[in-house]
Amino acid sequence: MDYEDQLDRALEETPDIEGSGSRFSLPDPEVRQEGNVTVYENFQLTLDTLDREDTHLMKYLQNEMGTSANIDERGRLRLTGEFRPSRVREAVEEYAEGYVEACGARSAAGT
Repeated sequence: MDYEDQLDRALEETPDIEGSGSRFSLPDPEVRQEGNVTVYENFQLTLDTLDREDTHLMKYLQNEMGTSANIDERGRLRLTGEFRPSRVREAVEEYAEGYVEACGARSAAGT
């Protein structure tokens, strides 16, 4: 059996890998406008999914989106300005790729 045959056989016997390879799926940001403020309703759910501190993600989003923000008494993130849900999701996904998955890889390696 030559190399090409072995490769074809291996590909046939290997199950398809579904998804993006991420260990978790992020909840879609529930974002709504309150005047000139964007309220990230399920911010706490996102934090729980990522297993991260609220201030760390908040500061990251402030820097990425060029705005100020605070967390209200209900755990919602309030971003100054109008932002689309797609922009918020994009920033959270970048955070997850840069901080969470990289840290998880280091943790899994025992470092």
